[in-house]
Amino acid sequence: MKKLLSLFCAIVVLSGCSAFDSNGGLFGGSECDSREARDFMANAKDRVFFAFDSSALSDNAVEVLQTQVKWLKKHENVNVIVQGYCDERGTREYNLALGERRANAVKQYLISQGIAADRISTISYGKERPAVLGNNEAAWAQNRRSVTVVKAAN
Repeated sequence: MKKLLSLFCAIVVLSGCSAFDSNGGLFGGSECDSREARDFMANAKDRVFFAFDSSALSDNAVEVLQTQVKWLKKHENVNVIVQGYCDERGTREYNLALGERRANAVKQYLISQGIAADRISTISYGKERPAVLGNNEAAWAQNRRSVTVVKAAN
């Protein structure tokens, strides 16, 4: 256990400021102390959830994304990364592809609402970074998500 903890600490140190937030998002680089990132977290909802084996946006997801659209329109100097995640079921490859479809569904929605495509990047983590550990529907439902992370414009 000590070796595993030491390895984790070394990875965090070597990656600069990168660290997981308590809800499964990844903050790194300029996001660590970004006033914009803190403002986004305080004033917009950062994640949407998906049904099993789906990348379709639910009515609730659209409602959450509207908070992001509103915030992004007020902060035109800010870019975002949409991270796609899955629950533990399915192969690694399948879940990476599903996570990518989820992140792209969010990206396409944001674009359809007037957010410039060049402000949005995507990444899929598949099932590799669960927000909640567990082998039950409650845990799986929390892991089938996308998380929008603010990144200051270059």
